[in-house]
Amino acid sequence: WMFDERALFGGKQIQNNRFPMRSEYDWFRFYKWDGDAQYPCADMGDQCLTEDDKYLSSNNPCDGIPQVGMVFGNAPCTGICLASSMPMNGSCMSYGCIGYVPENTCQCNDKCLHYGDCCSDYSAVCLPQNTSSHRSHKAPLTPFSSGSGIFGHPSASAKYPAHPGFTLMLVEEFDSPIDLDADPIWTWSDGGLVEGKQRFVQESIKFEDGKMIIEMSSTPPLHAQSCSHAEVDIIPSNKTATSGEIRTKHNMFRYGRYEVRMKAPLVQPSNPYVDGNFIATMFVFRDGKFKHWREIDIEVTGDSSGALQSNVIYAENAFDFTIDMEDSERHKMPFNVRTDFHTYAFEWLPDRIAWYADGQLLREKKGGKNIPKLSAKIIMNLWMFDERALFGGKQIENNRFPMRSEYDWFRFYKWDGDEHY
Repeated sequence: WMFDERALFGGKQIQNNRFPMRSEYDWFRFYKWDGDAQYPCADMGDQCLTEDDKYLSSNNPCDGIPQVGMVFGNAPCTGICLASSMPMNGSCMSYGCIGYVPENTCQCNDKCLHYGDCCSDYSAVCLPQNTSSHRSHKAPLTPFSSGSGIFGHPSASAKYPAHPGFTLMLVEEFDSPIDLDADPIWTWSDGGLVEGKQRFVQESIKFEDGKMIIEMSSTPPLHAQSCSHAEVDIIPSNKTATSGEIRTKHNMFRYGRYEVRMKAPLVQPSNPYVDGNFIATMFVFRDGKFKHWREIDIEVTGDSSGALQSNVIYAENAFDFTIDMEDSERHKMPFNVRTDFHTYAFEWLPDRIAWYADGQLLREKKGGKNIPKLSAKIIMNLWMFDERALFGGKQIENNRFPMRSEYDWFRFYKWDGDEHY
């Protein structure tokens, strides 16, 4: 905790605080004295406790502990447990058998047994009876909005723009959280880039106020896996920062129009003109260097308040990046990419790629070997280079964390001439 503005305890330089601040506990142990025959109760319950032991034990309105005692002759105050913001008693019965939710006090997904954070009723509520399977019960999933014919999570009341020659096929409004463990289209990445300072973790993808937030933090990853096929090289689990990457599960998208409305992160709070190092993206991507490296990018970077890069990468069986794989252009936007939402898009056709910002054509690439023909995944992420700052902005020392890129919506319009994907 921290003191109020008077700073009477804990340090006088309270004006230096930057948030979030996190304390970390490696372990805790209690050794009971052999001479105590009463405490704690034999079963760690409350049967051996006296009324005085139980005095004002309840600390929040949802902990399920009966309040005992009086306060200066009056009944103690009681709060109201709001199920919408504080699900009762931290149970799978109240949460449902859903994916990882950082705000929940315990978890009800098939990874909680691995991390040791399951709710006490997880096995009874979420696991099939008479089996050791760790798969949770989930409602039947459909990728369609009711009757709309559009995949994802479109708005039932929205009237979406039409683009001649293209058909709207996938919409994400981010009006409610996407279960990235169970969604039929989207998932999360646990990898990263060899040259990046961060590791991608699920917890860094958040859904708030009708937006998807990808948050980059200076906190080392807690749940990083030892295996990742995001790169040819091994992605170390000892990265010093974390961020998020959302991606479609399969290489199931090809020719079409890809649109995103997003806002790039601030390098430092309250000053959108301080430059640093970051890359906030929307792109399509085939393989991680193993076989067919295909990539079409929109990359908003931290080197200036109007910096954007359009990019194509095309290579076969490439272990390392070389400049001849890339066909890129830098663009100076007439607006600050960090202060408001703007719409970025690219159209990918068999003989043409065109990039747009707020409906204005930025660049058009026609013909050439570097126009991909293979299907790809859709990816959105936020990352930063390592200390060398070779891409994303040279002033990496200015970065302050957390940094948050915000996504208002995403849309994919399928090209009507593609009969396969």
